[in-house]
Amino acid sequence: MKMVIEDMFHKGNPTSWTVAGLGLVVTGVGRMVGGNLGAGIMGFGLAHVVLGLADMFRPVVRD
Repeated sequence: MKMVIEDMFHKGNPTSWTVAGLGLVVTGVGRMVGGNLGAGIMGFGLAHVVLGLADMFRPVVRD
């Protein structure tokens, strides 16, 4: 498990980290807003976190 986490830190490109980081910020804002609107904002942020992390595990294809 430790190797997987270390590989993720070295493998992720800056775009993946930016998407995941902004997703965390948006999730926090949604948490502060609260209610139905906050739940929607949190879902949007969490989706970006998941997509950013998934992008880190995508294989790189170079020609």
